[in-house]
Amino acid sequence: MDVDVRKRLAVAFTGPSNSGKTTLIIKVAKKLINEHAKEVAIIKNDPKDKAHFDVPGKDSHKFSETGAEVVVTSPTRTTMFSQRHKELDEIIAMLGDFDILLVEGLKTLPLPRISIFRDKIDEEYFPYMNALAIDESIDLNSYALPKGVPVLDLNSEDDVIAWILDNAKAV
Repeated sequence: MDVDVRKRLAVAFTGPSNSGKTTLIIKVAKKLINEHAKEVAIIKNDPKDKAHFDVPGKDSHKFSETGAEVVVTSPTRTTMFSQRHKELDEIIAMLGDFDILLVEGLKTLPLPRISIFRDKIDEEYFPYMNALAIDESIDLNSYALPKGVPVLDLNSEDDVIAWILDNAKAV
């Protein structure tokens, strides 16, 4: 009997709308797939239940163009031709083989989390962040960041990937 000994890792990304979550996930997924030869899966949370799956220009379509497996989950459905909400463990089982799972949203999941901000940091995210990804629009001197939270360059997918490979949770 073959046993899959691959270490499947998961990490989550949170931040306000238009902070760059989707763009960063796309860049990270492409680099993991093309340069690191990793199989990537992506789960996107749709808390307002308004996603249209695989419509050009929408996040789910952009994610699928990376070559990753993609799931969009909302309070009333999970888009993989499923008619009911699924918990994370069920979604992971449906995804099958992957090396790295990137989750957008779902800030209460017990996953290591990168919080993403541009222009200003919302301190309500502090309890959920394990790393902070920002660009030059943020003045860190204006904030009392939680101790021990590494600051990543939002525009460097290499920085983000290095953090993921060191900190992602085995699932």
